[in-house]
Amino acid sequence: MNSSNFDQTEYDIKCKKILEDPEILFAGLLDGFGTLLADGHKQGISSELTDEQHLSISTELASRVTKRKKFNSELGHVKYSASRREKIVIMSFPIYDKVVMIIAESHINIDRFAFRILSTLGRQWGENND
Repeated sequence: MNSSNFDQTEYDIKCKKILEDPEILFAGLLDGFGTLLADGHKQGISSELTDEQHLSISTELASRVTKRKKFNSELGHVKYSASRREKIVIMSFPIYDKVVMIIAESHINIDRFAFRILSTLGRQWGENND
């Protein structure tokens, strides 16, 4: 799949599937500006953030994902990035010019969890994924 064949509905379904995990607080597809395009918050669960804070984090995360692409030819494509905080874990999974953002409970094993998410996303990396 190349970015021109990107199916946003497919990622909405995948984010909903990811949200079924009891340790997930948020799973959403963001554009390059941090705007939520697909799914998002788990019903009835707080991610410890106000709406304004969530928007700020989403915008910052999308910007960081875009900036990391400049090293793709030297280091390879980013599969995911994670930040462990005291109360939550925030993860990003680049998908062409978009990003799947995950907010999870702080006790998760990041690597094991990331590979479960990658499996759900069915993401493949290669030269066409810039």
